[in-house]
Amino acid sequence: MAEADPALRQSAPAMPATQRQPGRARRIALMLSVPLLVVAAGGYFWATSGRSVSTDNAYVKQDIVSVSADVGGRIVEVKVRENQMVKAGDILYVIDQAPYKVALEQANAAIANAQVEVGKLRTDVTASAVDITGARENVFYAQEDLKRQQALMKDGFTTRARLQQSEQALDNARTALRTAEADAAKARAAAASGAQVPGVNPAVAAAQAQRDQAALNLERTVVRAPVAGRISQADRLQVGQMAIQGLPMVSIVASDRVWVTANFKETDLDHMRVAQPAEIKLDAYPGLAIHGHVDGIGAGTGSEFSVLPAQNANGNWVKVTQRVPVRIAIDGKPARTMIAGLSARVTVDIRNRDGSAAH
Repeated sequence: MAEADPALRQSAPAMPATQRQPGRARRIALMLSVPLLVVAAGGYFWATSGRSVSTDNAYVKQDIVSVSADVGGRIVEVKVRENQMVKAGDILYVIDQAPYKVALEQANAAIANAQVEVGKLRTDVTASAVDITGARENVFYAQEDLKRQQALMKDGFTTRARLQQSEQALDNARTALRTAEADAAKARAAAASGAQVPGVNPAVAAAQAQRDQAALNLERTVVRAPVAGRISQADRLQVGQMAIQGLPMVSIVASDRVWVTANFKETDLDHMRVAQPAEIKLDAYPGLAIHGHVDGIGAGTGSEFSVLPAQNANGNWVKVTQRVPVRIAIDGKPARTMIAGLSARVTVDIRNRDGSAAH
């Protein structure tokens, strides 16, 4: 290639130094900023490392209360349906009350009968007091007769047989007195009240207890919700079906008993403690941040996810990092409805109380 004309080279103007300086400064700034950003990012991660542990193996949990009847009988009315929200005390279903009303009437009749019997016993007490008075008078007359017979016997105006008859009459009168006193004591004991129910005869108290039990059974024919929540398995409630005492008939997912079970790796538990703050994010509500705290670690947290059982020592064995359930209590009331089974991501702040990271 032919070289350019020297005249042309001399005629091209030279670039001023002031125009070359900005481009060079930008290149130098760019070269320096990259290492600085790397150092800053590394410093940030170093400073913040160890402050928290996270897992996305977490799920919302709720208590499920199985409701059974305290008395048996045929269901005559159903007040709820599947997924219905109920408050504590709302009526769920009603059992046939007719047999229990009859039992209550029988208990009232038993009280009346016991009261009549107590009246008779009190009459017996009064009668026994009269018998004692008569027996004492008979003893007094027998004693006087014996004295006369003894005086006559001394003077020879009576016979030995008559004297013995007087003696026998006195013995009989004394025996009758003792019998009357025993009958009176028995009548008083039967009509008396015990220490447990002062002022009330035991027979009457027993009848009243039966009446209270009958009234309680009648009240229990109306089955109410023990907690607030959402009705589940209501298909088992059918009019005409027999409700068996103690057999669960319907379930309630308690709305005020919600927590999160987070299954952390065992290597994340070194610095985790109860009461440490936690942040919960639900997959169903991406924009909702829920605050909570660690309520329990390990067994007893109410999760079906638990530490895997020990493996057989025979053959090949591979060590697998275990997951341990951690119960996270929710602070306050979340803005959205919590539904059992929702997936969550839980982050626990494991810093020390003074704010420094735990290493």
